[in-house]
Amino acid sequence: MALLEVEGLTAGYGEAVVLEGMSLAVEDGEGLAVLGRNGVGKTTLMLAIMGHARRFAGALRWQGKDLAAVPAYARVRLGLGWVPQERDIFPSLTVEENLLVARRPGPFALRDAYEMFPRLQERRRNMGDKLSGGEQQMLAVCRTLMTNPRLLLLDEPFEGLAPVIVEELEATLRRLRAEKGFATVIVEQHAEDALGLSDRAIVLDRGRVVLEGRSAELLADFDQVRRWIAV
Repeated sequence: MALLEVEGLTAGYGEAVVLEGMSLAVEDGEGLAVLGRNGVGKTTLMLAIMGHARRFAGALRWQGKDLAAVPAYARVRLGLGWVPQERDIFPSLTVEENLLVARRPGPFALRDAYEMFPRLQERRRNMGDKLSGGEQQMLAVCRTLMTNPRLLLLDEPFEGLAPVIVEELEATLRRLRAEKGFATVIVEQHAEDALGLSDRAIVLDRGRVVLEGRSAELLADFDQVRRWIAV
């Protein structure tokens, strides 16, 4: 049984359909990259998994359990963790309060966040809106990890970050997957970075899967990926 199953999913907003007949599965501990140009449905897929987009048809299952009637907050309790593209840091809370407000029982604790990113500990008393973009992304990742998810959903985690910060985040995500064993779904414009962080990948176009395969194989023949993601 897969950790997460998406079967024939059609989803969008209001009356607008963005995803059509989407199917995928994520195994426990597996890394999946979701690639594609802007506007092809990558973020909508993440929102649908978390219960924030309208589902017109199809099924979402978590460890075989139907998610259709499960509200977003309860999906977090089941083990789905989402790092949104906008980061959504609470500006009126300190770094440490941002982390503690999301805390749920499990192996990942405040000390782990500070060990991962010492800068967060250095700035633990700073308000959420007094951080750089890189520090906000570190905080967003750690805040979600404080919920102790089994599946970590990352929407454009490297957007707008300096290369040195991207390298630091990539190294941390690799180490976390190896040590904690959770699964990941990463949506990212930087396709080669996402492929390097995943086991498998799918490429979307107009709300449908147009290419899929092992990440290593797609990296080795990157031209076929580039055909679908080039602007």
